Amino acid sequence: MNFLEFVSALFGWVYTICWSLSFYPQAILNFRKKSTAGTTVDFPFLNSLGFLSYLIYTCALYWSPLIRHQYALRNNGHTPTVAFNDVAFAFHALVLTAILNTQYFLPSIWGFEQSAGRKPSRFITGIFTGCITGIILIIFVVASQPQTADPKTSWAWLDVIYVISYAKLLVTVVKYAPQLVYNSRKRSTKGWDISQILFDFTGGLLSIAQLGIDSYLQHDWSGVTGNPVKLILGNVSIFYDLLFMAQHYCLYRDDGLKGNGEREALLERGENGRRLD
Repeated sequence: MNFLEFVSALFGWVYTICWSLSFYPQAILNFRKKSTAGTTVDFPFLNSLGFLSYLIYTCALYWSPLIRHQYALRNNGHTPTVAFNDVAFAFHALVLTAILNTQYFLPSIWGFEQSAGRKPSRFITGIFTGCITGIILIIFVVASQPQTADPKTSWAWLDVIYVISYAKLLVTVVKYAPQLVYNSRKRSTKGWDISQILFDFTGGLLSIAQLGIDSYLQHDWSGVTGNPVKLILGNVSIFYDLLFMAQHYCLYRDDGLKGNGEREALLERGENGRRLD
């Protein structure tokens, strides 16, 4: 293993650890205050679909001989730039997201106030339903292809995996928006743990760096173009992380002033009926 290979492996595991740690602060904060106040249910709800999609995507590219073969046909014989740490991260993220969802949908088992149980907005529910529908449609299209079809130029199971990955991309693009809007409406980030954003920001930077190093080592940038999910995930996450940091450290840095608790409680009661609907 040369130096760049070592750096790539190091970045891979460090960003995996950072992104994995980002799932704990919010769940721990909710547990400590026995409430999910200050956060929207839209984020964990949509995240569950996103990481289920990402787990399927990474497992297929890492383990499936059929998918890896079809990928090589379309990318100059190169193998996917998905590493085992990507699979490990996706699995861990799905488990932690599922646990976080129980705090919103089953608050009683955590000892939270019963009123803390909420429903996702119609907008987020529509995104969720649309992603599932799109995946089912592409599966039907590929299953209808003749067995003699060339996977390099025709619809193939690799395209199903790509569509599943695009569902993850769409989730990532949308999932932060409700919380950003909610923070803006109550002019506070109270209840939203900024630690998860700092971990996510560091992980995003290292993820992009690893992808670039791996593509350089292959002497072919199809490692980037052939793995758009990893590239775009890192960039989108960084963009949203910067917005959250701006809210927390600049725009609403005095959100602990007296009176915010009352304003947050009022918004909590009112927002449930009109969040991005």
